[in-house]
Amino acid sequence: MRRFWVAGVVLAAVVALLPFSFHTERHLETATRVEGSQAETVRQELVSRFHSPFVDRVVLVIQGLPPADSPEGEQALETIVTRLREEPGVSGVVSYLELHDPIFLGKDGGTFVLVGLSSTEGPVESLVPKLHERANSLANELLGSYPAVKLELTGELPLNFDIRKASAADVQRGESLVIPATLALLLVAFGSLVAALIPLAVGQLAIATTLAISGLLAQRFHLSILVQNLATMLGLGLGIDYALLMVSRFREAISAGHDGSVASVMAARQAGHTLLISSSTVAIGFLALLTVPISEIRSIGVAGFLVAGISVLLTITLVPAVLALLGPRIDAGRMPFTPKLDAQRAARTGSRWRKWGKVIVAHPWLALFLAGAPLLLLAWQATRLNTSVPKGDWLPESAESVHALHTLEQMDRAGVVYSMRVIVELPADSIAQTDAGWNTLDRLSKRLASDPRCARVISITTIAQGDRASLTDLSPETRRTFLSSDERAALLEVVPATSVSLRDQVDWVRELRKAGAVTLTGVPGATLQIGGIPALNADYQTIVTDRFVPLMAMVVGATLLALLAGFRSLFVAVKAIALNLLSVAASFGALVLVFQDGRGSSLLGVPEGTGSVFPLVPIVAFAIVFGLSMDYEVFLVARVLEARRSGLSEMDAIPEGLARTAGLITSAAAIMIVVFAAFTFGNFLVVKMIGFTLAVAVLIDATLVRIVIGPALLHIAGDWNWWPGGLTTSRGAPVIANHE
Repeated sequence: MRRFWVAGVVLAAVVALLPFSFHTERHLETATRVEGSQAETVRQELVSRFHSPFVDRVVLVIQGLPPADSPEGEQALETIVTRLREEPGVSGVVSYLELHDPIFLGKDGGTFVLVGLSSTEGPVESLVPKLHERANSLANELLGSYPAVKLELTGELPLNFDIRKASAADVQRGESLVIPATLALLLVAFGSLVAALIPLAVGQLAIATTLAISGLLAQRFHLSILVQNLATMLGLGLGIDYALLMVSRFREAISAGHDGSVASVMAARQAGHTLLISSSTVAIGFLALLTVPISEIRSIGVAGFLVAGISVLLTITLVPAVLALLGPRIDAGRMPFTPKLDAQRAARTGSRWRKWGKVIVAHPWLALFLAGAPLLLLAWQATRLNTSVPKGDWLPESAESVHALHTLEQMDRAGVVYSMRVIVELPADSIAQTDAGWNTLDRLSKRLASDPRCARVISITTIAQGDRASLTDLSPETRRTFLSSDERAALLEVVPATSVSLRDQVDWVRELRKAGAVTLTGVPGATLQIGGIPALNADYQTIVTDRFVPLMAMVVGATLLALLAGFRSLFVAVKAIALNLLSVAASFGALVLVFQDGRGSSLLGVPEGTGSVFPLVPIVAFAIVFGLSMDYEVFLVARVLEARRSGLSEMDAIPEGLARTAGLITSAAAIMIVVFAAFTFGNFLVVKMIGFTLAVAVLIDATLVRIVIGPALLHIAGDWNWWPGGLTTSRGAPVIANHE
């Protein structure tokens, strides 16, 4: 009766959380935050020290009006600027009217307006839909006089907003593809509609509960929009995977003649310990991601940890209670094309795998060579992995912000979206009050502008045209934008040329940082900090590169300790780690060949090679794959160890272990592959890359690695597999050895 009370409490908690899952998306962020980075420091300086109205900004791209430097164009632009200033949340507006800078005059007569935003209620991104409405209203107002007028929003905030919509659409598309395919696979595996629906329900509940908790956490912490993608992807994969194991053990007990209550207890005891060990190895990887000070990566860590924990909680509490109530009715809705469940079915279905196991142990070195050689060749491709901003246009094509960005490119003004925000601070001289400070800033502006990669430098000196006396003519809004309140620090907006790629912008940021303020200004004690999108990308890449190896060591070390505690065998633990690393490396190799090199990428909606992969992908994929791969190792080795303890020789125990687990491993892997592969057909390139890497890793791991290489190595090692205490059956032996 106690287990029913526990299941009831868990179910009540899940039901109470479900309503919150519908509002999660509005609390998740699309902006990336890199804690402690120079780009984040620049942002904080602009907020607290400059009180700039343009810390967060959008670009309103204008087409179809007379040139902005013509009287008629100025009049139309005045109408737009006046309406924008009336919009709630708009903290500043700057256009050709205010600065008369040629940067606002694009090719073919187009122009743009920079709109600063500030929100006191919710994230600043929430203002974007209202600005869209205002822009559409203005376009309709001007349409009578200018039939070709077009007003579109772009910039970091609108692009992020549209990425949010693309992410949500990808989740819906992924679920619509995955759920029918997964149900079909479960029907094939179980032959029963009722048995198939239970793992699917666990997966859906795990997703909803994870999203609900994430939404609550997002109200206090910065969580990325990637939470909903990863929660859906992993919730379906892990939730179904874990429930699949529990239902399989229950059906075995039912087929052996036990009633529902006894069978559910047996299933919970036999599979429960295995699931706890398996989920702990998955959780280790996600917990490691929390050590990386990047909001996207930490968000994935939070989502993964929650979905793994909730999936196993539902499987070991709620599922056994449901199974006990169902009893033999678990086989209800049996499909006509599947054999009836009976006591001999397990033996019949396992005979093929037992024969396969005997082939492997009869020729272990040949099996090792045939399976290992191609994997090593594929893994070798991972040495060419390039983690930088991918080339090409990988933003959602249908989004207005992307279309507006392309319009800016045609106007040769796309650099305003990707400008570097350089803050230079002098040790003593006031920039506004002393000639020395003014001249230093003027020299720096001209030096940066002389770089062929630069389209324009906008600073307080360029706006004043080098005349310090004209500062009094500038508006307070302009002064707060480009000059700190103590007048010792100034902002320079360095606009890159449209032809300069994102990757080249990152290199430029690193060059300037390496040169340093003293070299660039000639003033001892001067400091220089760089923010903006190029600097954020540079900081992101640096942190991921610096943290990747320590994170790998953390995950490998913690997993090794978990395996040593679970199996009390050094060889089994080390072998599992080595095979996991092989699976990860091979999946990275496939990622390089398909996405980076473009071999077959068109099949996934990527027309050509990206030249590199997002820095996020390898570190996240490693953390996820390492834990997922360990599931199948635990399933297989535990059964082999159980057979050895029952008295079988190594030669017989390995085929027996395969006979007991290979069918389960392949069924679980097939579902995982379907889930991950479905997300490779969305519009979100980073999710495509992650989904592809995970699908390939599971495919490799569940076939060549666990079904061929793993058993071959077990046979070659012989009794050394279980040294020093794996074969011990004393009370201190690990519980996992007696179960799945």
